Amino acid sequence: MTYQEFKDIFYNGMWKQNTGVVQLLGMCPLLAISTSVVNGVSLGLATTLVMALSGAVIAPIRQVVPNEARIPVFILIIAVLVTVIQYLMNAYMYSLYVVLGIFIPLIVTNCIVLARIEAFAAKNPAMQSALDGLAMGLGLTAVLVVLGGIREIAGHGTLLSGIDLALGESAKSLVITVVPNYHGFLLAILPPGAFITLGLLIAGKNWLNLRAEAKIHESEARITPMDSIPAA
Repeated sequence: MTYQEFKDIFYNGMWKQNTGVVQLLGMCPLLAISTSVVNGVSLGLATTLVMALSGAVIAPIRQVVPNEARIPVFILIIAVLVTVIQYLMNAYMYSLYVVLGIFIPLIVTNCIVLARIEAFAAKNPAMQSALDGLAMGLGLTAVLVVLGGIREIAGHGTLLSGIDLALGESAKSLVITVVPNYHGFLLAILPPGAFITLGLLIAGKNWLNLRAEAKIHESEARITPMDSIPAA
């Protein structure tokens, strides 16, 4: 795999085809869990791990699995990986596992995971498939972090609230109070707040894309008269 392929895979997953603000897949966990940065990072990293491992496992066997049975086989492999992660979180991060609740096992049916398996891992080698899953998962995690950060600040006036659920009681000192003596803004942590904030993120990304395209067109238009005259 060349450096350019590596770069294209990560650019595609993190920005061009970001699952959260471009493909708009997996909206249920994206909107439900993104009430804080810690929740968003936890679910995002769990999904990233599943996507990377499932891509690495499925890609080598893609030519062995009959076409008629590929979906059940893919879902079975994804379910095994999710179950392992679920049990590990249950054993070592029980409090966080309780907060995330049903959304950990629901990674099995998350259309983000199966869609990338069908679109990429079922057609490409293991290394590229693992990197694609990693990039797509990190792109989703980035959206969850930004969305969760905005909603947590607007709703509670803090950042990293609940980090002790993942790292233990000693991590409570890491919580950042952004707005002291803040009484909260309920709409930010309710579902309507999630929809509004996600809409703003999508609008912001589209604006950046249009701005980049405008700069490209502007640079292409800056052609001197001598450059536009064909050579004799």
